[in-house]
Amino acid sequence: MTKPAQRTDKNNYYLDIAETVLERGTCLRRNFGAIIVRNDQIISTGYTGAPRGRKNCLDMGVCLRESMNIPRGERYELCRSVHAEANAIISAARNDMIGSVLFLVGREMESGKLVENACSCSMCKRLIINAGIDKVIIRNTPTEYTVVHVRDWIFNDESLMGKFGY
Repeated sequence: MTKPAQRTDKNNYYLDIAETVLERGTCLRRNFGAIIVRNDQIISTGYTGAPRGRKNCLDMGVCLRESMNIPRGERYELCRSVHAEANAIISAARNDMIGSVLFLVGREMESGKLVENACSCSMCKRLIINAGIDKVIIRNTPTEYTVVHVRDWIFNDESLMGKFGY
């Protein structure tokens, strides 16, 4: 009798799906895929891309932030894309997202490697909080991931606080 193959755990199963979703991304710098899951059902998906009807960086052949050497995590207002998390949230009903989990995977386009230390930007964190999502699970390696409890962003994340703590 042959030994059965190891079954993929549920979190990596959904992360694999999010990684497939990122293939639709149109960013020349890095693409992310996000899926929102509640009660073991995929509610919505999202990937990095320009707003509907607008030209994207892939079609234009240039990333403005890359051409200006803007570091990761800065000057998002210059980016043509809507982030994967935001696109997934936009595509779902809030009632379906309450108590859900968002799975997130990012890939560097130049190297094809997973984005190291990936995390949602401060704007996406705000959207995730308001959507009622409970957890964000972020892929670190093909089999390892970080679980972020959104309540920690509410109570402990200084990037969401103004200089007076609100």
